[in-house]
Amino acid sequence: MNAEIVYKYFPHLSDVQLQQFAALGELYRDWNTKINVISRKDIDQLYQHHVLHSLAIAKIINFRPGTRILDFGTGGGFPGVPLSILFPECQFKLIDGTGKKIRVAQEVCDAIGLKNCAPTHLRGEDEKDKYDFIVSRAVMPLPDLVKLMRKNISKTSQNALPNGVLCLKGGNLTAELQPYHKIVETTEISQFFSEEWFKEKYVIYLPL
Repeated sequence: MNAEIVYKYFPHLSDVQLQQFAALGELYRDWNTKINVISRKDIDQLYQHHVLHSLAIAKIINFRPGTRILDFGTGGGFPGVPLSILFPECQFKLIDGTGKKIRVAQEVCDAIGLKNCAPTHLRGEDEKDKYDFIVSRAVMPLPDLVKLMRKNISKTSQNALPNGVLCLKGGNLTAELQPYHKIVETTEISQFFSEEWFKEKYVIYLPL
């Protein structure tokens, strides 16, 4: 599966964005042979399972220029790299505690000329800066993530949604979301993307 699945749902990309998305497949395939950041069986589904999945966040919020976003537990660069391509006027910092995964994310950013994305080898508890949003992809249960990263949410909001956490998750989330049931918003990704794989996958938004 190639980048066409991205263009299907995001038809208004610039020539630079088209080239950047198109380059991801070969770059990740090449790096994955050296440093395993995506499961071997999953690499053929890179664009659906990783790139498009990451971009589901962009169906919930259109980040305004100047927005600062922290990708916590980015692994090889998801959701941060695809979102950085889509929002070139926003600033993204991608952190992970595993240095070799961050190296892959950095090499990919360098190869496609992504200037607004800063992959950094750092644990969440050691991150000191403030951000408008924290994004993540099934890194840990939401209460644990909130406990760890609440300190990094800026008090001043500049987007249509108040500052907070945007997580990509799947399965039965009832128990995990119970502490926040009055304020958390759960959106089914299958509303936006018709592929079968997106069933029972969600974007979780929690204002903080």
